[in-house]
Amino acid sequence: MRDTMRAAAKKTFSSLAAAVAALGCVIAVGQPAAADGKWCNNAVCIETYDSGTYLGRVEVSVVNTNQPHRISARVWTTDGWSANTKVEDVDAFRTYRDQAYPQRHFAAGTRLCAEGFRGGDSVGLPCVTITD
Repeated sequence: MRDTMRAAAKKTFSSLAAAVAALGCVIAVGQPAAADGKWCNNAVCIETYDSGTYLGRVEVSVVNTNQPHRISARVWTTDGWSANTKVEDVDAFRTYRDQAYPQRHFAAGTRLCAEGFRGGDSVGLPCVTITD
């Protein structure tokens, strides 16, 4: 009886150890934390489409009000990269969209920010921390 219990315990432990090892392999080769997503603040949103610390394209959108406005945006990171988007006259109730193309890797912990301007006034400043 004791040998049967010992054999059952050994088999259970072996199965559990194999499952933990398999889970460890899945975690080790899984995708890095995604940098893709959408973050908004007031009337401005930034959206990324890449994974990890690489940013190829960043889209900025600024929601307009019930009046036509001249709209633009500035995108930057805390490590010194920056870009200005195009200036565009946007009709009432339309959303301005433009892209910036960093096309590079950033250090984990770098902040990506975008500030939108409507009629020369700042209307939002979303930021997100890049993680690996």
